[in-house]
Amino acid sequence: MASVCACGEYFNVSAEGELCLNPGVMGLRETIYFRTVGTTQFRKTDYPWLARVKVKVQGAGGGSGGADSDPGGSIPRPGAAAGGYSESLLEVGELSAVETVVVGAGGAGGVGNNPGGDGGASAFGGVVTAPGGQGGSANTESGDTNVTANGISGGGAGTGQFAIGGGAGEGAIRISASQGMAGRGGDSVLGFGGYGRTTTGPGGGTRGWGAGAGGAFSYNGSSQPGTVGGHGTVIVELYG
Repeated sequence: MASVCACGEYFNVSAEGELCLNPGVMGLRETIYFRTVGTTQFRKTDYPWLARVKVKVQGAGGGSGGADSDPGGSIPRPGAAAGGYSESLLEVGELSAVETVVVGAGGAGGVGNNPGGDGGASAFGGVVTAPGGQGGSANTESGDTNVTANGISGGGAGTGQFAIGGGAGEGAIRISASQGMAGRGGDSVLGFGGYGRTTTGPGGGTRGWGAGAGGAFSYNGSSQPGTVGGHGTVIVELYG
């Protein structure tokens, strides 16, 4: 009679005589993407085979400031900052039965001569967190002479086994009543900041998740709004 041998590191024989995989040796089985802004829940009991999770958390980016110049003048705005990023590999026993998942909203764009809003923090419970990035400032007044505006410091690092701050928003420069450059938004680990413009118009939009919006540029009395920052995200890889 033929016989079969199975490696005990990967397999076991159940009481019913069935050949089964050992928990924790199946590798990546599923990935969950939390992309909707707001709060939801992760329940580990929904995955009875779960052995560990790899959690990736991206904070939201800041929105850029608006610009409303006087006739014969111009205002370029700096870019907004990106949110921080954190990740951790966690054994199933380290998780609570229910973990609250928060996806931060991108900061609102400023209207008139008002700054942009800060990006919201994202989190997987209290275990892995990432702060949002600062909104773009609106300190420069309308004029026709050379002036510069500082960039915006990137979002700080959150909590996790690996945690890193977001990219800074770039500064802006005015050369004359009609020439200058608005700042580019900061890059995040999972997204790209809005572009820095040299013509009148609203702030540049982001791509991906968690990046800062590009600054608006107003010239000769044209009011230009800032732009919303990139929303955050939470990614959970499930290993069996």
